[in-house]
Amino acid sequence: MKSLLLVPALLAFAAQAAPVTYEIDPAHTYPSFEADHMGMSYWRGKLNKNTGTIVYDKVTGAGSVDVKMDLASIDFGLDAMNTWATGKEFFNVEKNPSATFKGHFDGAKAGVPSQVVGELTLNGKTRPMTLAIHQLKCMSHPMYKRDYCGADASGSFKRDEFGLDAGKDWGFKMDVNLRIQVEAVAKE
Repeated sequence: MKSLLLVPALLAFAAQAAPVTYEIDPAHTYPSFEADHMGMSYWRGKLNKNTGTIVYDKVTGAGSVDVKMDLASIDFGLDAMNTWATGKEFFNVEKNPSATFKGHFDGAKAGVPSQVVGELTLNGKTRPMTLAIHQLKCMSHPMYKRDYCGADASGSFKRDEFGLDAGKDWGFKMDVNLRIQVEAVAKE
């Protein structure tokens, strides 16, 4: 009899432990970056158009991330720099219109992962990259009445490893810091 009483509890736990697929909210997701300018300052910018999905199991902390960043939407806050960066001398968005980051959650404690281990694809090249998760929170969205999660994660890469070495001969450092601020709503 006791085992029959446990069945509903186990089913409820299994339902809670199921991974949920979230669709990235493009109005609240803006990957940003900073890159050296001849050792004198840092240029900062963001990517204004992004899509993707996140799969997350809040009980185990397992899941995956797939973010697609539209390189034509790059915004340095300076139109001339945006035009140059999307042109043939750098990103060449006609040939490589997007960058992607795909990975899986790792290092979970109490259902909250500490990092995303994955790969960045940029300029037709794919390299390993890990993003540290600084914050992750889920709640019921007040308007959609569905589960809503947001996170802030960051990592770094060397842009010359992706064939983007403009300015290297002039002393530009090749390190780029990437920060992905993301909000995503559970699919219906």
